[in-house]
Amino acid sequence: MDTQEQFRTVMAECRNLFAKKLHDYGASWRILRPTSLTDQIYIKARRIRTLETCGKRLVDEGVKPEFVGIVNYAIVGLIQLELGAAEAQDDMTAEECLAAYDKHANEAVELMLRKNHDYGEAWRQMRISSYTDLILMKVMRTKQIEDLGGDTLVSEGIDANYMDMMNYAVFGLIKLTFGEDKVEE
Repeated sequence: MDTQEQFRTVMAECRNLFAKKLHDYGASWRILRPTSLTDQIYIKARRIRTLETCGKRLVDEGVKPEFVGIVNYAIVGLIQLELGAAEAQDDMTAEECLAAYDKHANEAVELMLRKNHDYGEAWRQMRISSYTDLILMKVMRTKQIEDLGGDTLVSEGIDANYMDMMNYAVFGLIKLTFGEDKVEE
């Protein structure tokens, strides 16, 4: 499988979980502001880092589900940046939610392909722990941009940071899913 196929396979797994949660909970995430989603991504990345550094877990869920959570929260963040937070969860149908998910997932694939071309698949030589650290750095950058009210001088916006967090999480999932790195799932 080439990178694009691996990326799309992993994204399909993330979408599948998103669709199941959409069924179970509805679009309850629509009330979340982007700052709350940034914090959710932080929680997921922080747990991955803790598992990587201490090697012991007390909750029966490993690294892989946390990366899936980062992907899905990043996409939800992109949707919320585009539409704004809602006052209720019923402002979008399940079909509209999935269409919005697919739109941002496809944008992520296209961005990855462009960057992957320019960087020559350098991510394949990186450690999963580096993806974790980069996601945490992107979270810190995003929080700073949020604290500045989006008023940056030279930096990319929150949306670009969400896309990067998502792509790093997908790279981790590719390595875990296709056995390119030996880390506990």
